[in-house]
Amino acid sequence: MRRLPIDSALMASLASGILLALAYPRPGFYLCAWFAFVPVLIAARQRPWRNGFIVGVVFFALVLYWVNVVMTTFGGLNWFFSLIAYLLLSGYLALYFAFALFFAVALRQKIHLPYYLSLPSLWIALEFVRAKLFSGFPWGLLGYSQSDNLIVAQFADMFGVYGIGFIIMLVNAVIAEWLLAERVRRIELRPVLAGTVLLILCVIGYGWFRLDNLHSGTTDERTRVTLVQGNIAQSLKWDPAYQQVTLDTYRHLSLSPAVVTPELIIWPESATPFYFQESNQLSRQVRDIARDQSVHLLFGSPAYEANGEGLRYFNSAFMLTPSGEISGRSDKVHLVPFGEYVPLKNILTFVDKLVVGIGEFSPGEMTPLDFDGKKAGVLVCFEGIFPELAAEYVRRGADLLVNITNDAWFGNTSAPWQHLAMTRVRAIENRIWVARAANTGVSAFIAPSGEIIAQSGLFMEATLTAGIFPGAESTLYRQFGFTLPYLCCAISLLLLRRYLKRQP
Repeated sequence: MRRLPIDSALMASLASGILLALAYPRPGFYLCAWFAFVPVLIAARQRPWRNGFIVGVVFFALVLYWVNVVMTTFGGLNWFFSLIAYLLLSGYLALYFAFALFFAVALRQKIHLPYYLSLPSLWIALEFVRAKLFSGFPWGLLGYSQSDNLIVAQFADMFGVYGIGFIIMLVNAVIAEWLLAERVRRIELRPVLAGTVLLILCVIGYGWFRLDNLHSGTTDERTRVTLVQGNIAQSLKWDPAYQQVTLDTYRHLSLSPAVVTPELIIWPESATPFYFQESNQLSRQVRDIARDQSVHLLFGSPAYEANGEGLRYFNSAFMLTPSGEISGRSDKVHLVPFGEYVPLKNILTFVDKLVVGIGEFSPGEMTPLDFDGKKAGVLVCFEGIFPELAAEYVRRGADLLVNITNDAWFGNTSAPWQHLAMTRVRAIENRIWVARAANTGVSAFIAPSGEIIAQSGLFMEATLTAGIFPGAESTLYRQFGFTLPYLCCAISLLLLRRYLKRQP
């Protein structure tokens, strides 16, 4: 019986997709990212569009497998339609991989431009577009693969997550060119290889220096902050019959003997599943907790405002003073499509929100919240994965970034850990403490170095208390944060223009 030929490019593409997925939590083998693209770059010079698409589909299918849990368990979607939606999402995101690889190969073949002069810029430009287009979905950016690699991750305070991704792709491209080159050509590539090695050594050296500098400590006075993780099941969270049970859980945890004289207590997103702004028995109980502990209390709650057309609803965070008075409210500005609102609702009339809640939210106002002479910038839920939002809060005077979230609808998957990993990069980019309160985990205190000082487990009640140093260090990233991706976009357009001019 005749054996079927093995499509080596297909196998290489599958290998690249798997290697790249392994670099992300969990399992988080971050070193895999530094050579994950080498197989496909070597083998996929023919049919680069197909092979780039395969890499993307495999990668996103493995990293975003939890989407099925959200749609079937909490969205009530039939498993067949959930699978279709999941594959369509993976296919859409894979198009960015396909574009990058196709044009890198085309530039190499038509104008003899090596991968290392085209692919890093193309990759970052397309990641940047993906983070902006159709509301934006920057989940799984290449730089996030290094969130556990703290030495390399320190580079984020210079050029953000995109800077880390640029270097990773540059290393992949140089390795691929070296392996593809003939012996004579390798001699010509030695300066490129040496320069790349020198760049990596500089990044490592910078990382060691910054970590050592941050570990040297500070004489500033610490501020004690407590995170409360209520572990309220998603199936019960919005059930009116369980509102008092939910509040009793947060009261018990906040007033427990383990919570010792903090200046600020933080509850997660939608910790009060009712309109706190209304004067009722439940809202009075929340105010009493702040008074009993004589502490500032920050918590998530839905809110609403009247306008000429009716009511607008917001996913908000409130800050209470130790006397139980509202000192401020901050609203979520970047909403989850199909989770908090339905895009193109007039056209997609058959689509409803996947996540059960109070109704369709509207984007609100970014407002740092005052506590004890300091300011907290509140990133609600997946706002923590958008670099520009965290940077804007710090520009507006935030001394502490707070990420309140409800990851219960992810279930016991790798998604909460991926979410946490991306939030860690926000701490490094802005050199600021991040306090993360999650309904079911992972709650954590993240130092400006990206190190996790304390964290909870998943699906458990927990309180965490830590002493933090409020304030943000000035960083190159915050001043010129998006220079690199914009520059990569400009370079990519110039390369494509040059390529089109060479076309017959």
